[in-house]
Amino acid sequence: MNAIHEVAAITAKGQITLPKAIRQALGVDVGGKVAFDFLGDKVVVSRAPTAHEDPAIAGFLQMLEQDIQSGLHISSLPDDLARALVAAAAQSVDLDADIAGDVDL
Repeated sequence: MNAIHEVAAITAKGQITLPKAIRQALGVDVGGKVAFDFLGDKVVVSRAPTAHEDPAIAGFLQMLEQDIQSGLHISSLPDDLARALVAAAAQSVDLDADIAGDVDL
């Protein structure tokens, strides 16, 4: 990736406009979030990880996190399932390939 050097002015409220070239390079747009890391005499700007916005998924993930932290409802996978998962993970998948057969949604 080529280096990009841009300058932004700080407003009276301490705000800046992230230059377009930087926004494009980070892949952020309106409503996107960036993170600032202060490293000595430098500030590193990066795209902030996005949280999942779906309330049902967010609630499920929060419940799962609490269960993992407390050790509740957590058990080992059956050996045959664990082996099948490892075997499946080793196979390459073409995400653009057509799906054979009927699909129920």
